[in-house]
Amino acid sequence: MAKIITIANQKGGVGKTTTSINLAAALGVLEKKTLIVDADPQANATSGVGFDPKHVKTSIYECLINDVEPRDIILTTKSPNLDILPAHIDLVGAEIELINLPKRETLLKYALEKLKDDYDFIIIDCSPSLGLITINSLTAADSVIIPVQCEYFALEGLGKLLNTIKIVQGRLNPELGIEGILLTMYDTRLRLANQVVEEVKMHFQQLAFDTIIHRNTRLGEAPSYGEPIIIHDASCKGSINYLNLAREVLQKNKLTRIDENDKIIEVENGL
Repeated sequence: MAKIITIANQKGGVGKTTTSINLAAALGVLEKKTLIVDADPQANATSGVGFDPKHVKTSIYECLINDVEPRDIILTTKSPNLDILPAHIDLVGAEIELINLPKRETLLKYALEKLKDDYDFIIIDCSPSLGLITINSLTAADSVIIPVQCEYFALEGLGKLLNTIKIVQGRLNPELGIEGILLTMYDTRLRLANQVVEEVKMHFQQLAFDTIIHRNTRLGEAPSYGEPIIIHDASCKGSINYLNLAREVLQKNKLTRIDENDKIIEVENGL
């Protein structure tokens, strides 16, 4: 039975898609059958694992609006144990079309229930908004990972998202939990980045992941090759960061017996 994790933050540019792709790929490498659900009309997760959204004829849009079977549109990636439920630009129209549909907030949940027995993890990549598609993603999820860029304005939006999560918990999905807050785009040279890390760790304590995603050249260029970072460059800092995150997620869900001392792979250098 799959655990469904939504990657959400209404602020753009914080690393949601990068986290969705690379956490899912890392879980696959760790022998967990994983599905990415691209719930963003920009379809960056789809292109980021090697598929041109322009050539995707059937997408998550058809699952939500036309009740197409999700198994019929799943694509297999070249990364081990990793599939994707792709997106297309048509998903933009779904926000409007969903308004008049019954049980509009739970359509994605019903679609993914058909797939839960096929995977260990289902990772949902959300758009940078709090629209109906994102509400569907939070309603379908068991938990949410919140990527937070290591800068001041990223912290301002965090409160709004946490409030939205509380509303979803109260009205649509009482079982929704917070998997963790993930600090991204961390640059050790910047005083502000270090202050943000300290503030998040102080205020959110156990909710903050131990793993921090560093700024990394290889991580930025991997999507242009249509590859997760672990396929593009398995030895770089970005790849090691996401392997650490995957192992931490497995530990939180009691799916690994990794010794506490071996939980994090230290990395000193790397592009």
